[in-house]
Amino acid sequence: MRTTRPSMQELIARRRRAGFVGRSDERAVFRANFEVGPEDERHRFLFHVHGNAGVGKTFLVREWEQLAREKGALTAYVDETVGSVPEAMTMISRQFAAQGHRFKDLERLLAAHRERRHEAEAAAAALEPEPQGPSAGSTAVVRAGLVGLGMVPGVGAFAGALDAAQLAQGADRLRAGLSVRFRNQDDVQLVLSPERVLTPALLTELSDAASAAPWIVLFFDTYERTGPFLDGWLHEVMTTDRHGTLPATVVVVTAGQHPFDTARWAGFADFMTDVPLGPFTEAEARGLLADKGVVAEPVVEEVLRLTGGLPVLVSTLAEQRPSGPDDIGDPSTTAVERFLKWEQDPVRKAVALACALPRRLDVDVFRAAVECADEDVDPLFGWLRGLAFVDDRGDRLRYHDLVREPMLRMQRRRSPRGWSERHERLAGVFGRWREEAASGLRAYTEWEDEPWRELRLEETYHSLCARPRTALGGALRDLVWVCAADEVAGRRWARMLAEAGDATDDPTLREWGRLLREALADDATAMAELADLVLSRPGLDAHGRAVAYTFRARELRHAGKYELSLADSGRAIELDPELTPAYAGRGLAHRALHDFPAALAALDRADELTPDDEWIIAERAQTCRMAGRFEEAVAGFDRAVALDPTDPAFLTARGVCRQELGQYDEALADFDQALSLDEDHVWPLVRRARLRRIRGEWDEAFADFDRAVRIAPDSPWAASERGDAYRLTGRFEEAVTELGRAIALRPDYSSALASRGWTQHELGRHEEALADLGRAIELEPDYTWALVMRAQVRDGLDDQEGRFEDLRRAAEVDTAGGWAAGELGHAYWLTGRYDEALTAFHRALEQDPDYGWAYGRRARVRLAIGRSEQALADLDRCIALESETDWARRTAIEVLVLCGRREEASVRLADAEGAGAPDADLDDLRIEMHRHSGRWAQARRIAERLREAEPLTGTFQLASTVSRSEGLRAAEPLWRELARLVHEDDELGELERAQARCFIACALAEWSEADQGLAGLLAMEPGWDELARLAAVLTDILDSPDADATHLAPRLAAVTEACEAVRARYAGTGGT
Repeated sequence: MRTTRPSMQELIARRRRAGFVGRSDERAVFRANFEVGPEDERHRFLFHVHGNAGVGKTFLVREWEQLAREKGALTAYVDETVGSVPEAMTMISRQFAAQGHRFKDLERLLAAHRERRHEAEAAAAALEPEPQGPSAGSTAVVRAGLVGLGMVPGVGAFAGALDAAQLAQGADRLRAGLSVRFRNQDDVQLVLSPERVLTPALLTELSDAASAAPWIVLFFDTYERTGPFLDGWLHEVMTTDRHGTLPATVVVVTAGQHPFDTARWAGFADFMTDVPLGPFTEAEARGLLADKGVVAEPVVEEVLRLTGGLPVLVSTLAEQRPSGPDDIGDPSTTAVERFLKWEQDPVRKAVALACALPRRLDVDVFRAAVECADEDVDPLFGWLRGLAFVDDRGDRLRYHDLVREPMLRMQRRRSPRGWSERHERLAGVFGRWREEAASGLRAYTEWEDEPWRELRLEETYHSLCARPRTALGGALRDLVWVCAADEVAGRRWARMLAEAGDATDDPTLREWGRLLREALADDATAMAELADLVLSRPGLDAHGRAVAYTFRARELRHAGKYELSLADSGRAIELDPELTPAYAGRGLAHRALHDFPAALAALDRADELTPDDEWIIAERAQTCRMAGRFEEAVAGFDRAVALDPTDPAFLTARGVCRQELGQYDEALADFDQALSLDEDHVWPLVRRARLRRIRGEWDEAFADFDRAVRIAPDSPWAASERGDAYRLTGRFEEAVTELGRAIALRPDYSSALASRGWTQHELGRHEEALADLGRAIELEPDYTWALVMRAQVRDGLDDQEGRFEDLRRAAEVDTAGGWAAGELGHAYWLTGRYDEALTAFHRALEQDPDYGWAYGRRARVRLAIGRSEQALADLDRCIALESETDWARRTAIEVLVLCGRREEASVRLADAEGAGAPDADLDDLRIEMHRHSGRWAQARRIAERLREAEPLTGTFQLASTVSRSEGLRAAEPLWRELARLVHEDDELGELERAQARCFIACALAEWSEADQGLAGLLAMEPGWDELARLAAVLTDILDSPDADATHLAPRLAAVTEACEAVRARYAGTGGT
């Protein structure tokens, strides 16, 4: 059976461990911690190692890691190569997977985090301006310093130009936009606050792993660099249960140059061990030297003098095993120079120097730096890997700073030209690799690709080292690009600039390094200060300044400062007329201001400069949708889908537009296709549910809503949408419950509050309704729907002043759709305020010339004031728009009859019959036409049929027909039957009862009763159409045999006079 031989790395690690000397107390205290259980008061959950550079923190941490593994622990090691909490979790997850414990759920969430973070710009760009103030919660987020795309997107590199309240407003609006775009609330949080979603998953994974191993140890090295973003999170994880529970068998080790933050960790002192490290004692240093065979006293004394006891330097010199006084040179020689002097192999010496130039090494970089024969690569790389000052990070090697810095200084001073040439060669190699990595990446998207970005980073570092002043402008420009794509990577890039300044000792670059270090000192303001810095100082070339202006314009746009954003976009375009993102940003700012022609012009230019970019194409399509140009929007989304048919967002957006066009089948197909690509994507699922709701497919709609809630149980949007569906189907108690759940998930959810408020009103809970609607309006003072709904609640409580106050406010703020103005007009009409009603309806129709409902309501007002011609025009517009079509056709016929235009009425009646209007809706009109043409039998036959289906209307028509054909005496039983039916009908309004009382009494010659009915009617101030209908009935009675003209004529004249008085009163009203 074949035995498995250890790898080179394993052999090197064994040899290093075998030679580990010193720090016996520190090793003992760490080892002893595994001998006592977590319940024992002696057990410590946290160790913090700290000391100056070179004291051996990393060596000790690596030794502790091996000790932990000997005790059966699962371990993970995190260092400064990470730039955020999610990146730290990624590193932990990878290392646990290598040990046979894969964190599948966490891996999935981390992948989603990376994907969703890059989608945030598209979601932010799609937002329309909203003037409402921010929630207190989001203001707190900004003030707490959670700034940047990874934490609060839309507030990136240029946040310095924005105040906290404006940043919070942008965050609130973006949260709403992301809630619609992303599949569930977790996806939204993955962008806004990734730790909220990722940390519980990490803790769950650690708990599962804890069941398979006695201990778990997490090591966080170089804490002076990672602590600013890790320390608060780590404290929260270890001292609170906000994200879940941490297994008691987890031990955390942090190591950095500074002592722990005692203010933050003061209450944890009894559960942690502080491990300060200083230089080796003389005994420890002598022990290490002796272990390496260095015992000659003159040599030992020289090593002690040169190293000051710093373990990394002692180890470095001990590795060379100096044997005698001849190896001791100039007393002023540094430890590094002595190391190089003692290395006898010139090839190895050259390798050690050459490999100090790159910041990190793998085999490929080693080849580029050393340029040796292929057969020498592995032996030399293995030798380098085993050196004491080389830290093996698994896939890459890194020199200790205390060794690398003097090596760089030595080479730069010894041969400035050679220094530049070697760095230029490395820059060229990284540049070539970067170009290869760019294959398949679209223009401007490469900055979002981490492998490409890392190669560009190292290319820029070496360019700066080779030619600091020449390369500075491009480096600063690239710093802006990378900050715009990823704030964490931006910090890494700025750190690289600072390192290049230290490496070159160039005055200008050193100054930039100092300024960048200061800008990065405070995580809460780092990116803002960085942006101010690059724009306020010389260094950027014209293209670089254009890039900086472009991205500051983006941040201003996200904060709602659209005019300032446009100004910065303009400056960028002046500097670089072919910078695509500047045009795209200008277009989105114009769109936010509802200047759609200017927005489309800018996006068209962006499309010309960078053809077939699906993001630009989709944003142009979105702009067309917002402008109401749905056909053009669909065409745009067609292009986006053709370029990327796997993006469910494009399909969903196209489906939304098709739904607006009434293309329900096509919209449904888009939503179905989006869900076939991602079956758990909540956005297309809820949109499909809403479409099915519109189609009346309630079972299917609720199936989708229910599934959305199962997929995203913590999504307030999904809960609110399902609650709204319950409300629309009259399931009010369920609606209150579900909407309440949405509000519990998001207390400032104004639409859910408003919907629950109206539902409470439907249940007769008016105080609760006013409270919910009031809270919604408090959160969003210009919330049109909530204002209109509260107006209706106030109407029910007879608070007319409050009702009209809300309606007027709603109409004032609803500048686009005309709905609120229409509701105001309707309320004015109901209260007889016809002048104001017409003004409101005119405004509604100016805002939406195709608003069929408003035409119908304006027609009613115009009929009430006797403007029959304008009313007929409005009714024809309703028919053309297919709004209340049957009512509009019928009403137009009635108006023509009332105006004595019976031939036109007959033509319209025939048209209505040909259009398929329901027979029952036209029967009374047919009877009218037959009766006035003397076709008594036909009129009577239809009236008798109608009487069976609708006793009240049918009896009236039959009584009128018999009266005209046979006389009032013959019709008397029918009139008395009609009087009984009127008396028993609870649904008749007071005005209709007064009308009926008047004309029935006239038909029965009961003149006192008729006068009382007429007086009651006139007291109600009826409209022209109501009076005209009564006049028409009285005229029919007057034209009947047996009619008492002497008594009836004066009463008909009174009604006619009242009709004309209404027309005269509104003589100046009713125009367009």
